[in-house]
Amino acid sequence: MSAPLREAVRVALTDTPVVCLLGPRQAGKTTLARQFEPEYGYVTLDDPATLAFAQTDLAGFVAALPDPVILDEVQRAPELLRAIKLSVDRDRRPGRFLLTGSANLLELPRLGDSLAGRMEMVDLQPLTAAEQARKPGRFLNALLEGKLKPALPSAVEPDVQALARCVVAGGFPEAVQRTPERARAWHRQYLRAMLERDVRDVARVRDPLEISRLLELLALRTAQLLNVSTLTNELDLRRETVEHYFSVCERLFLVRRLPAWHTNRATRLIKAPKVHLVDSGLAATLSGLDTDDAIAQRERFGHLLETFVVQQLIAQAGWTAPELEFSHYRDKDQVEVDLVISRGRDVWGVEVKAATTVTTSDGAGLRRLAEQCGEYFRGGALLHAGNATVKLAVENCLAVPLARLWDM
Repeated sequence: MSAPLREAVRVALTDTPVVCLLGPRQAGKTTLARQFEPEYGYVTLDDPATLAFAQTDLAGFVAALPDPVILDEVQRAPELLRAIKLSVDRDRRPGRFLLTGSANLLELPRLGDSLAGRMEMVDLQPLTAAEQARKPGRFLNALLEGKLKPALPSAVEPDVQALARCVVAGGFPEAVQRTPERARAWHRQYLRAMLERDVRDVARVRDPLEISRLLELLALRTAQLLNVSTLTNELDLRRETVEHYFSVCERLFLVRRLPAWHTNRATRLIKAPKVHLVDSGLAATLSGLDTDDAIAQRERFGHLLETFVVQQLIAQAGWTAPELEFSHYRDKDQVEVDLVISRGRDVWGVEVKAATTVTTSDGAGLRRLAEQCGEYFRGGALLHAGNATVKLAVENCLAVPLARLWDM
């Protein structure tokens, strides 16, 4: 886990009564939270007896908690937030509650209270490649500050297989420690456990196996435009059901909806969102891709690579600039930018290319985005599988090796 993220939690606890770590199961939330022991007591709602107490006597349960306390997996009893609010209103000392949640609390149907003004949320993503390499992960910061510079290519040939292994492994701590075969087994068991246990915490679902089928289809379409009508036909379900299942997957941090970037001047943009699985390793398992497919199935692997990059940069934003907004660009001429990063009016673009070679003429999407943004375009990067950093024929844009995501 990155040191800046730990520091963000520590700082939040110094001035906010309730801090909540949100992210997928098995992403490391409990590990991070328990670093604050023994100052904090620890209680988990994964324990059936504890959960039963919480559900039957909200006020009594909160009154019985240690002070301060780590309350793990709070999405299992979201009604508790109302009792926590009453406790905080009586005692506004900062750092009293450190919560973790494996579902987006603000979208839960049984949410007791949003704790607006009393709670700060910190998003925890699966491990980035930088964290796995024990590097600071400063690529996003360098992009935002215009510190990316041209550099001669390394004498070492690009290692496409090493990149593919990184993408296929994903970022769940348990999975990345295993062999590829055992990692795929872990992904399958992870999904099975989510469907059997966690789905019922966030929604009423007729058949969890239908969500499994939806996820498999979404894995095959990761980094592509979301088309609910096509999914409806292939699953033979009602449109409302598919949309409901998709929202369940979002609540559980399994999929990410990346909205289309637009401005009032851009009248030729396509407004459909893209869909990404949150973890490229899980997407690889569900879509049947492995490291050999980096060459054998270049187009499909290119989509998986794009999902990987989107995840890396959104995770880096957690300790670089949490206020950033992310979207994608696509117009009716089929010109695309895989990731658009916005802060206020300022805009940056990122394209992803699985090839090892680039030319100064690459970056058509960045060029079009720069035209749309005008004076507010701040720069961009075309991430590629090679090892050279070269200027593109777009102002403040460079082609940059994908390895810079984790070795800067």
